[in-house]
Order: sequence, then structure tokens, then C-alpha cells
Amino acid sequence: MRAQRSHGDDGGRVIVNGEAADDLAACAALVQRADPDRFAATMATDPNAREKLLPIYAFNAEVARAPWVTQESMIAEMRLQWWRDALEEIRAGDVVRRHEVVTPLALVLDAAGTEVLDQLIEARRWDIYRDPFEDAAHFERYIEATAGGLMQVAAQALGACPPQVARDVGYVLGLANWLQAIPALEEAKRVPLVDGRPEAVAALAEAGLARLRAARARRKDVTAGAGQAFLAAWQAEAILRQAAQEPARVAAGALGISEFGKRAGLMWRALSGRW
Repeated sequence: MRAQRSHGDDGGRVIVNGEAADDLAACAALVQRADPDRFAATMATDPNAREKLLPIYAFNAEVARAPWVTQESMIAEMRLQWWRDALEEIRAGDVVRRHEVVTPLALVLDAAGTEVLDQLIEARRWDIYRDPFEDAAHFERYIEATAGGLMQVAAQALGACPPQVARDVGYVLGLANWLQAIPALEEAKRVPLVDGRPEAVAALAEAGLARLRAARARRKDVTAGAGQAFLAAWQAEAILRQAAQEPARVAAGALGISEFGKRAGLMWRALSGRW
């Protein structure tokens, strides 16, 4: 049976009980295992927000891993297509397949959200193959569609937020994560950067910081609810500053902040609502 959203005095909040609670627990476990920092940020949001964010992030975790769990490109393509088909069921409003991620995801996505996530899946096809990015614009589109699109869907599931603001914050987070992953991507025989020279890496990080400033200039356009999604980017500014100031840290795999700094930073942002 298709998951249904309540319309009573709960203001449209998803009612969680029985099977739905089990699904959310499964989504939480998946996100915690695949993306512990995003999980920590999600747990710092209010309970209503978590119910919406966890299925979205579980979907992202499943799609992100699909190209990497097999050496067979055809199988990887089929895995991604499975998720595209699930999104189409949600978009059409028909019966949705029973699945611990798809079922709760159907409760929080609208048609526009499914379109954005479908573009995310399409961008993830790059991960299947070993071809480099065509140019800087291709790289930017990839980060925009994956991390930017995910942030747009997450923020708009929680409240009003201009798409470009969410995409800018998502891009910043995606770029920071990408730069941290450079050594692992190179070890996997991928070509993760169009230009890996230190000055080019520094310029890339500076461009990401410029996007963050542009997003912050429009804080008043983002509701407090939607802003909770931006907690996921709480480390991104510090990481991009490191990359901009010391680009050699990227190739060395030396980007990041201490566990104490991570916990303190997340707590401060959660309490202050600042992003």
C-alpha cells in the first residue's frame, strides 16, 4: 500500500508508528553507517525534521554507493535505474514499492523533489566509469547536481528556501567532501579534478567560499525550519579555508578538523541556528 501523509492537527507531519517507525530506524542506521557526520547533523535537528531528513539522506547513501559496489558497469547502471524507477512511482502518485527507504521517502517528497533527485542519480553515472570530467563546467555541474540537489530537497522538505541558496550551501558541502576524498578517489584510479595544481585547488576552494557568502547574504529568505538542513555543512567552511590557504593538504589527505572541534562546532550551530 502506498504510504499516506496525515492531514489532521499534526500540521501534515508524518505519523510514525509500527512499520513506519521500523523504516525510519533502518534509514537512520543506514545514514549513520554510510555518512556519520551527516547523521550527527541530522540528530541535532528537531524530531519532526529528522523524520523527513533521514529517508532523503538514506536515499542519497544508497545511490552514492551503487556505482562502487560492483566492477560491472551494466550492474551499476541497473542499480541506479532501480532508484530512478522508484522516484517515478513517487512522482506519479501511484502505488510505491515496499522498501525501507522508498516507503518513507514517498511521505516527504513532492513531484519537484523527485525531479531534483532524478538529476542527482543521472549525475552519479559519472561514478561508474573512469573517464575524467570534460572540463571545469562539467565538474561544477556534478557537484551542483549531487550535493547541491540533495541540499535543495532536504531544505525544502523542512520549509521555505530559495533553490539557489540551498544549492549554494550544498555545493560548499559537496566540494569540501570531494576535496577530502581526493586521495581515495585517486587510489581507485579515478581522475577527480580537472586541474590538480595547488593554485587551481586553492581557486576552487575560494570559489566555494564565495558561494557560501552568497548564500549567507540571503539568510532572511530561509525559514528556520529549512535552515536546519544546513547543519550538515557545519564543517565545510573550515575545510575549504584549509584548502584555499594550504592546497597541498588536499593531496596529502590532511583536510579536516579535530573531533572536539567538530562536536563543539555542531553544538554551537544547532543552538544558535546560524549557518
